[in-house]
Amino acid sequence: MTKVYIGLGANLNAPVTQLKCALDSLSRLPHTQVHACSQLYGSKPMGPQDQPDYVNAVACLETALEAEALLDSLQTIELEQGRERKDERWGPRTLDLDILLFGNQVIDTKRLTVPHYGLRQREFVVYPLLEIAPDLVLPNGEALADICKNVPLNDLTPLK
Repeated sequence: MTKVYIGLGANLNAPVTQLKCALDSLSRLPHTQVHACSQLYGSKPMGPQDQPDYVNAVACLETALEAEALLDSLQTIELEQGRERKDERWGPRTLDLDILLFGNQVIDTKRLTVPHYGLRQREFVVYPLLEIAPDLVLPNGEALADICKNVPLNDLTPLK
């Protein structure tokens, strides 16, 4: 089993409900167990600001799936929850599921880059991840706690 961290985000069609449904779907993946999930956070959108704020979280899973098989499963969950893939990079969406870390692996294929390219800069990833994995060390040896020291909160807000 491989320990995996998944970033969850949504800003359309009841985002809190979208994330809760996604967590339920993650828990039903074959050979996979959800071990933890951060609290939900509100965050400002990256890119175009003429869209609703996001709701974000990070979940910790253990899975026997290979990385690209897990990616396929995540994309299926996104589609089932109404995700429309467009060329717009940081546009609004019903659900976004990103593999942040896949064990201690470094993956760089056409379909998948792990650690996720935005992991070290995005407050809506760094702080929820720190909440559930305070002692986490990235594959390059860098401690997540040290990364947090250089990432501003940017109005990241825990949701009640």
